[in-house]
Amino acid sequence: MDPVIAFSLDSIIDTLETIRQSDPKPLEVLGAMGMSFFLNMLVGLLYKSTYKGTRYSQDYVHTLVIIGTVTTILIMVVNGNQAVAFGMFAAFSMIRFRRNLGQSRDLAFIFFAMATGMGVGAREYEIVLVTTIIVGLAIWFISKRDAFAPKRASHQLRIRVNNDVDFSKAFNDIFDKFTDATEMISVESVQAGMMSELRYGIVLKNNVQISDFMEEIQIACGNNRAILTSTTRDLEF
Repeated sequence: MDPVIAFSLDSIIDTLETIRQSDPKPLEVLGAMGMSFFLNMLVGLLYKSTYKGTRYSQDYVHTLVIIGTVTTILIMVVNGNQAVAFGMFAAFSMIRFRRNLGQSRDLAFIFFAMATGMGVGAREYEIVLVTTIIVGLAIWFISKRDAFAPKRASHQLRIRVNNDVDFSKAFNDIFDKFTDATEMISVESVQAGMMSELRYGIVLKNNVQISDFMEEIQIACGNNRAILTSTTRDLEF
């Protein structure tokens, strides 16, 4: 390495260490807040770009950015002061996050935003910048690659049949034709005991036309109600 470059890097590192050992100045606090806000905006953008589902919430993304930025302020205010830290711990222990999270990953993004804010507040600027980029790229990669996804979407099938139908055999040929796996979940007596409602867990074969499958199911159940539930919508016939 060029001696001049090495000297410059050493000087920067020494300067940062000196800054960390002193109380944060107003200009550094503003810079840290700006950095935290920018990094948490990236976290929010990452969440939006990798979100899969129908319950996306702009309010939740705003909350991520706010939590991360406010955490930076709190950590810089504490700055080794145990009395202040204990008082904040007591105050925030009474706060509850009351939003029902739509997905488990929503909780992970809250920790991501808080960790980013804490790192900036602890004045570990280089570490936070590098780790935020690495973790963000990892999340983006596994999301875009659809890593760990099941090979096919699973479905639930609900069928109503008359009591004179032998449902243990009535749908076997259809299931063999259209599904790779079938499991009976429950049998329920409905309509004052005049009918039975069957619930199956099924895995459809590749390239199966749902309309063809449901047409044969409807004929087999005597044109009674049949509902196929997927992960995104209900198909009722």
